[in-house]
Amino acid sequence: MSEAFYTDKAAIRASFDAAASSYDAAAVLQREVADRMAERLDLVRIQPQRVLDAGCGTGYMGKALQTRYPDAQLVELDLAPAMLQIARERHAGAGLKKLLARFERNRPVQLCGDIEALPLADASVDLIWSSLAIQWCNTPDATFREFLRVLKPGGLLMFSTLGPDTLKELRAAFDGVDGYNHVNRFIDMHDLGDALSHSGFSTPVMDMETLTMTYPDVRAVMQDLKGIGAHNVTEGRRRGMMGKTAWQRVTAQYEAFRRDGALPCSYEVVYGHAWKPEHAPKVRADGAQVIEFRPRSP
Repeated sequence: MSEAFYTDKAAIRASFDAAASSYDAAAVLQREVADRMAERLDLVRIQPQRVLDAGCGTGYMGKALQTRYPDAQLVELDLAPAMLQIARERHAGAGLKKLLARFERNRPVQLCGDIEALPLADASVDLIWSSLAIQWCNTPDATFREFLRVLKPGGLLMFSTLGPDTLKELRAAFDGVDGYNHVNRFIDMHDLGDALSHSGFSTPVMDMETLTMTYPDVRAVMQDLKGIGAHNVTEGRRRGMMGKTAWQRVTAQYEAFRRDGALPCSYEVVYGHAWKPEHAPKVRADGAQVIEFRPRSP
């Protein structure tokens, strides 16, 4: 039996397929988070032979990962075929460049699949990079187990996702309008850390920060979410259109957050990384691993 806040995978695929052509123009936050994640790789010493970009979207990070690890094969995976098509075109280009790409030993490979059931062999990847994708999974434990399965011993998982304070203003605006879920729900950082540990990862490190986007009105917020395919896909969502009166109430409730002439839209961004142990991880006497939670950024 699914929870009301579980995501509908078919709806997710359809939403991101529909948003593929508009995604890059709207994905300001997604690029910013990916760039901040990339800075964290500067602190890690790893020379992977194969890198998995799990939830690659339109392939924004592909070139950067290839530049950082020129001898590694890049595998880009996404649930939405239209996103993968744009990622493929981003790499291939046109004309002679596209022809030569066929002969490149380490040319990127695109796979359509679900990160909760990866279409990859055991111990086949050295580094998993996953930026703002895990929040679309219903069972992070299953996702982390899949990541652990495909990683080689000593391999690294680095990810970002969204925490429960994401879209808090929009959630408050819809509060009391009707009995449906109108905003996606997200999992707490500490629960994700526990899931990492329970899945078998070693020395998990978690931290978070809040990034805030601003908009002129509520419709602009909703349009931006639609542009990146991130509108509500929970199973408890409303299937029909809201009436005029309900929408006026949403607008009025969101207006309470207006500051300096703009409406804020908050994103609680959670970052994490962990290693697949070379051997069985060391645990405390009570059987639990120690998880490091870094203090919130100022």
